[in-house]
Amino acid sequence: MDFRPLGTTDLNVSVICLGTMTWGEQNTEAEAHEQLSLAVDQGVNFIDTAELYPVPPRGETQGLTEDWIGTWLKQRSDRDKLVIATKISGPGPDHIRGGATTYNREHIRQAVNDSLRRLQTDYIDLYQLHWPTRNANFFGKLGYRPKADDDGAEAAMVEALEALDEQVKAGKIRHVGLSNETAWGAMKFLQLAQERGLPRMQSIQNPYSLLNRSYEVGLAEVSHRERCGLLAYSPLGFGTLSGKYLNDQRPAGARLTLFDRFQRYLNPLGANATERYVALAREHGLDPGQMALAFVNSRSFLTSTIIGATTTEQLRSNIDSARLTLNDAVLEGIETIHTAQPNPCP
Repeated sequence: MDFRPLGTTDLNVSVICLGTMTWGEQNTEAEAHEQLSLAVDQGVNFIDTAELYPVPPRGETQGLTEDWIGTWLKQRSDRDKLVIATKISGPGPDHIRGGATTYNREHIRQAVNDSLRRLQTDYIDLYQLHWPTRNANFFGKLGYRPKADDDGAEAAMVEALEALDEQVKAGKIRHVGLSNETAWGAMKFLQLAQERGLPRMQSIQNPYSLLNRSYEVGLAEVSHRERCGLLAYSPLGFGTLSGKYLNDQRPAGARLTLFDRFQRYLNPLGANATERYVALAREHGLDPGQMALAFVNSRSFLTSTIIGATTTEQLRSNIDSARLTLNDAVLEGIETIHTAQPNPCP
């Protein structure tokens, strides 16, 4: 397993990070524990979750994912060898703190304490802001339009950093990071932290895959120059790049079969590109999913690739992508497809 520095910290994290958002919805507690143990046995030391999980988010299940990681951690003696990341929810979900999900002192303190209780740990290694509270484009939104009453963004960022600083000084969180963030947002957070002596953002958790390489436009340079690397989520485009949804297939129990909300990677352009990527992998004798993950793993601006699975077979295959190096012919084939149909699923 390859390990990479988490930003400017003294932590080294595995290039494969275990994602957990299906636990409590598509997976049982026993299955979650099995996946955790398998991943760690295979060299993974990085586990990512969120107070929002599982997904789709519902009041009845909210927090179960952290709970189940906590019951697994309680059985082990290697907490100090693991890097546990979680996230505080941004505005939107009414079932979390009654909709009180701004990043101020009160809400961050409560969210941190709740996550620590569920995770049954004394500290969180990486605490991330799940999405911006300001008017910004994320979750695939395009067509940015400024709002007349959106002039308090910088003040809100300072407030968030100061609240996070309190939690760092209290020893409850070690480092902080961003998620679903823009280039402007990342740079502004870094600037404010440097100017005011506040915690530095060490990572950016954003979508990145063969179907959505928009991170390369502006954020890749930020990651490289500012040492604030990408934690890539949806590296398989909700599983589409494995090829299992081609020709309108809907495997029983699969995420896109169960939930209508996950349509981001199913548009006609995305399906066409997926078909070409799957064909390229098979032409070279590769597993399509492993090829897609190996491409993400190979990016110079990447810190870790967040993989999720509902079965141990999927998990083993995804972890094995860390051992795969794509040759020049495969990489050239990927660029040919990308040039013909760039970022079909932003």
